[in-house]
Amino acid sequence: MDYTKLMDFTGKVVFVSGSSRGIGEAIVRAYAANGADVIVSSRDQGACDAVAESIRADGGKATGKACHAGRMEDIGRVFDWIKETYGRLDVLVNCGGTNPFYGNIGETPEDAFDKTIDVNLKGPFYLSAKAVEMMQSQGGGAIVNVASINGIKPGHLQGIYSMTKSAMINMTQAFAREYGKDKIRVNAICPGFIDTKMTAVFTANDKLVDQYTSSFPIQRVGKPEDMVGGVLYLSSDAAGFTTGTTLTMDGGHLA
Repeated sequence: MDYTKLMDFTGKVVFVSGSSRGIGEAIVRAYAANGADVIVSSRDQGACDAVAESIRADGGKATGKACHAGRMEDIGRVFDWIKETYGRLDVLVNCGGTNPFYGNIGETPEDAFDKTIDVNLKGPFYLSAKAVEMMQSQGGGAIVNVASINGIKPGHLQGIYSMTKSAMINMTQAFAREYGKDKIRVNAICPGFIDTKMTAVFTANDKLVDQYTSSFPIQRVGKPEDMVGGVLYLSSDAAGFTTGTTLTMDGGHLA
């Protein structure tokens, strides 16, 4: 075994949903830096193009492709495009997510419930189903789902979001069990308190951040770049015997 190439993605095609900012952007940039031909995707074509252009300027291979993970027609179109353009997909990372409602779970508006389910669960499910179909025909691949520690222990006033992330962890295990025989590995990471647009309402308050992180073994807010290593590992040859697992990346919050 050539241990120097365990984390080498040269020649691999990688699709990362929700990758025009935050954790997804850090992930897609890391794949490109490690040789992958990456597809930057989110709802906003302009934002996807901007990240892809920046990656190319740094010497990487990247293309922007808009896809709303909550719309089935978008998912169908993007996979038709991947097949026509690349002929294969080696890695799918489901990173798109939303959390439109903070409040008591029983007061969740129906539109917020539907949006959270569509983007956080239905979209990743059907993206995975399409990816599995393509990976079966080519002899294997890897999927990494970006869940959350809220999927392990519900976040305060984040009930519906937490429910979708818990379901994503179970979905990871179900796909792993059913498609391991096809050499398709499916794993997940569970980020903790990460500085992104979604958490900006908290991270903007230094006093609140200090109060919250003071109990963490690693006493700081995580950065999107802190999530990169786990995702690359789980989709790399280094994790060739790893599937159905969930890697918690939370600064020790749940320890």
